[in-house]
Amino acid sequence: MVFTKFRLFSPAVLATCLLISSASLAIAQDTTNPTGSRTVASGQKMKIKGVVTRRDADTFTVRDLNGVDTVVRLENATSVKSNGGFLRSGNNYAQTNILRGLNLEVEGRGNAQGELAAEKIRFNESDLRVARAVESRAVPLEERASNTETKLGQMESNQQRLSGQLDELAAVSNAARGGAKAAQQTADSAVAGVNATNERISSLDDYEPQTVAAVNFRSGSSILLPDSKTKLDDIATKALNAKGYVLEVTGYADANGSEERNRVLSQRRADAVIRYLVDNHNIPLRRIVTPYGYGESHPVADNTTRDGRAQNRRVEIRLLVNKGLTAPAPTMNPGSSGSGN
Repeated sequence: MVFTKFRLFSPAVLATCLLISSASLAIAQDTTNPTGSRTVASGQKMKIKGVVTRRDADTFTVRDLNGVDTVVRLENATSVKSNGGFLRSGNNYAQTNILRGLNLEVEGRGNAQGELAAEKIRFNESDLRVARAVESRAVPLEERASNTETKLGQMESNQQRLSGQLDELAAVSNAARGGAKAAQQTADSAVAGVNATNERISSLDDYEPQTVAAVNFRSGSSILLPDSKTKLDDIATKALNAKGYVLEVTGYADANGSEERNRVLSQRRADAVIRYLVDNHNIPLRRIVTPYGYGESHPVADNTTRDGRAQNRRVEIRLLVNKGLTAPAPTMNPGSSGSGN
């Protein structure tokens, strides 16, 4: 199986997603700060329309057409649905489907923190597909972990220290004629340490797969089997013991049934895996790359055989680890220098 690196989406794609946002509509007075953020009074009822610009574990930020940001808090009772067509209601969606770049409408009331506590969230399914396409090309980080920033600062400090040692070693090499060869070897080692530090800093936005697992489902079902839960327990343990990790979850189906039915079924399977990881192992949502159901595409076996179809009814989970944090720290072996009398 071939793994591809995450790449930043192009400016053209980002511009397209931002243009689909609609103007905000508030049905009560609100307070807009000079910085472009909105504070909602406690108990105040409000409806806003806009595009999601930031997503955290329990909140997300909506920016309206006037450029004003509102922080929306998700509650257990928050209803998340797509807009229905003529004489039909929309489909229910998990809160994990609220993605950056999604154009939506939120109704709710202000809470004590000045946020909008969401009661209803509605969006078009076409806008959700656009947001998923954008998110799948984005770097799989909602936030940089605080330990990543600390390590980056330590490595930058280490780089400066090693650079200073280079100057000192060059002076020692010129002064100590008898130890010129040893000083040169030490300087070469210091250069290698600086280069290793630079490479490690450059790898902080790069992820590589550490563990890959697949769980299978019965035909037409999105219910986890006992052996599937065992596999998820194992990958959750590995994830919680890793540094700078994210989990990529993708659902699939066999070729039986319609293409749309299989796409929806594969999405339900991916959501079932995420619910198990969050409910049973407290995996933070910010550590999970947006789940996606690929339907009957990307089969791993022949759909014309019973065994092949069983293999294709699956959810794949990839544990991706930050290369910049897992790479060994650069070392330098200083050479010995002699002094003449």
